[in-house]
Amino acid sequence: MSRQCDVFVAGGGPGGFAAAVAAARNGADTLLVERYGFLGGMATMGLVNPFMTYWAGEEQIIEGILQELVDRLTALGAYGKGSRTAFDPEAYKYVCDLMAQEAGVRLLFHTMLTDASRSGAEITSVEIANKSGKSAVEAKVYIDGTGDADLAFLAGAQCEKGRDEDGLTQPMTLNFRVCNVDQDRIPSRDERNRLYDIAKTEGRLDCPRENILMFYTTRVGELHFNQTRVNYADGTSAEDLTKAELEARRQMWQFLEFLRRDVAGFENAEIVVSGPQIGIRESRRVIGDYVMTADDIVNAAKFDDCIARGSYGIDIHSPTGAGTVIKHLKPGESYDIPYRSLTPLGIDNLLIAGRPISSTHEAHSAVRIMPICMAIGQAAGTAAALSIRDGVTPRRLDVSALRSTLRSQGANLG
Repeated sequence: MSRQCDVFVAGGGPGGFAAAVAAARNGADTLLVERYGFLGGMATMGLVNPFMTYWAGEEQIIEGILQELVDRLTALGAYGKGSRTAFDPEAYKYVCDLMAQEAGVRLLFHTMLTDASRSGAEITSVEIANKSGKSAVEAKVYIDGTGDADLAFLAGAQCEKGRDEDGLTQPMTLNFRVCNVDQDRIPSRDERNRLYDIAKTEGRLDCPRENILMFYTTRVGELHFNQTRVNYADGTSAEDLTKAELEARRQMWQFLEFLRRDVAGFENAEIVVSGPQIGIRESRRVIGDYVMTADDIVNAAKFDDCIARGSYGIDIHSPTGAGTVIKHLKPGESYDIPYRSLTPLGIDNLLIAGRPISSTHEAHSAVRIMPICMAIGQAAGTAAALSIRDGVTPRRLDVSALRSTLRSQGANLG
């Protein structure tokens, strides 16, 4: 069994979803395959929340498809309550369904990408597998929205993983939420962290994280925790992922016991949900025509081929234990993301949508957040459709035409 399409998108996370919607809206017959039964990626299957900043001072720098998503979530009463950028993940799934279907995206859930075939500098087909069996898909342009550069890796693209000195990646985190919380009685952040330190000193907690990372949600009495930390785990290893899921769940229940015993307002707290899969901050990164660096981030670099912007700074959760390296941009500043970081070396008909774009370990820690991934995805999908329309490879696409189209469809490129 085989399928044909103009644009094939692997993965329906923030990058892949936006890429598929953008490609379809720009006239490309687009097929998106997703291994779960819903879209959203880390926002839904990883339960990551809320959105990190998509503003630079008073300027909103990421708009387009992200803003459409936010508007539709807001209309459902599922955005911004309790926390400025918190969203309800169930509403997120539904809105992604609507936007993808309205754009004409062909969706195939419960489907895994298993292989890629290549001839010279072009991918010729990919293999997918699901309950119906295995099948081949032939496309003109392929987009990797897997988050882990799975398609790029299978196609033989040059990839890196982790930091330069030892290859270690940022830790994994199982996000979870607790309910039945008396929010009016919750102590201050400093007091919560003091109690946390005491419990660690007494040996009642052994989570490597250095403090409590708690967020408000769209519901009163429900709190979100980005708390567990699993180091020395490779997000592209099935064995490591299995061990990480087990360890993170253990940490989660241990932390609930601490909350109930030590922290006011949490006496009756219960775990209401955890992510269907552990959250992955970092795995493979593709080496492209331009590699973004830490200097590009902190110095707010600008590029002629800018296709998205970001203002989130360097944020490296320690790959070995406690500690987080934070480097903010100057107030009101933003950096550009160049189109050249979406085009992998050696492959002419592949684009990267999301966190595996060409960047160093340090720069990756900034561009990995969901709003930026969505902006990158919109650019990748638009570029794929325009390349097909113009009869050129994505690498040869007129970037000025791409930028003009992105602007006309709501993107803020400065």
